[in-house]
Amino acid sequence: MTTGDLPGGTYSVDGLELTRVGYGAMQLAGPGVFGPPKDHDAAIAVLRTAVDLGIRHIDTADFYGPRVTNEIIREALAPYPDDLHIVTKVGARRDDTGSWLPANSRAELREQVHDNLRRLGLDVLDVVNLRVHGDGPQSTGGGSIAEEFESLAELRGQGLIRHLGVSTVTAEQLAEARAIAPVVCVQNFYNIAQRDDDPLVELTAREGIAYVPYFPLGGFSPLQSEALEAVAGQLGATPMAVALAWLLQRSPNMLLIPGTSSVAHLRENIAGAGLELPAEALARLDAIG
Repeated sequence: MTTGDLPGGTYSVDGLELTRVGYGAMQLAGPGVFGPPKDHDAAIAVLRTAVDLGIRHIDTADFYGPRVTNEIIREALAPYPDDLHIVTKVGARRDDTGSWLPANSRAELREQVHDNLRRLGLDVLDVVNLRVHGDGPQSTGGGSIAEEFESLAELRGQGLIRHLGVSTVTAEQLAEARAIAPVVCVQNFYNIAQRDDDPLVELTAREGIAYVPYFPLGGFSPLQSEALEAVAGQLGATPMAVALAWLLQRSPNMLLIPGTSSVAHLRENIAGAGLELPAEALARLDAIG
């Protein structure tokens, strides 16, 4: 399979070409995204299979594990293919219990960028997302991100980062960031059932900015889950396949980063994203939200 065969093909922004179906490395770490994986060899196999299947967009962060996913990515894939793009995040850290804590001072952000470079074995990072710390997947904090984003823009100016993105942000925070430096992607909580970000999806599509949703099955009520399962049953597909296919068909700037620690599930996710949803199914799914 080549990148052209992947569902949705590719999306280009500011000279960066990403496969619309990517791979999220979060699940390569242990339970709670903390500690080493249960099966190290399986984690290596998943990454190598993703690249073999044509995926050229891998999402990670040095605070996954912490350090675990980046070290596995380097072990599995370095030296990296010239067209492989690794997207990482900064703005958080883990304590000894695995709790997620903000880490967004100028010094902390610089340290995290250098940690990502060192553990991934790179001289420059393709994309660094500023993660805005909140209390949950629907929380963005809502305050100014100018100081933090300016810190990353300075590192970009020094040649350590090629492109910048933002994660868990509002439209106002995105505008604030864009006034400082170009933004190539927004990574927010969004799926069939959780569509508060619809206006931001539309805005980013108009502005040629990639939108990367996380938790494709997160935050569903029991009734919403039942409705999704009913549609999936009628189509002879899994709920995850339907959810991924809906996202790809939702907007041309939508990029997927489903994660898994299983080669079989990786193949299922890629195949599922290519499911063609008929108009009747789309209408039923749209009604879920």
